[in-house]
Amino acid sequence: MITLIAAAGQKNELGKDNDLLWHLPDDFKRFKSLTTGHYIIMGRKTFESFPKPLPNRTHVIITRSENYQAPDGCIVVNNIAKAIETCPKNETTFIIGGGEIYKQSIETADCIELTRVHHTFEADTFFPEIDLDKWELTKSEFHDMDEKHKYSFTFETYLKK
Repeated sequence: MITLIAAAGQKNELGKDNDLLWHLPDDFKRFKSLTTGHYIIMGRKTFESFPKPLPNRTHVIITRSENYQAPDGCIVVNNIAKAIETCPKNETTFIIGGGEIYKQSIETADCIELTRVHHTFEADTFFPEIDLDKWELTKSEFHDMDEKHKYSFTFETYLKK
């Protein structure tokens, strides 16, 4: 199963200047619990936004660069098709961004795990529009803002129809 996993604002905002627009600890916990032990596919800029590779995950990095040097244990490919081909077929593979990688893979994906942040932001990177003729919202869990979360948000699971 191929799953897109992202957090996006009300207008599908993902980030600005290769950085997140919010800090939501419960979203980080959910991301970690869902992706740990799995292959995660990402673009080079997303990978480089991490201080180091995320523990207990196999990183598949997409880049056009012919001689990109990634840390040991990371797999480097030059397109989304090769990235998906690299991952085990009988396990869930997570596509974690960025915006262009989501656009290239949304038609291939089986599931979307989206954290919808209930606010609008200035952004330069966006999640693709979810076509509700193709996707069904199967789970929705609202979280109100609190002392650790400046914005309310909803965990949403979509499955391809």
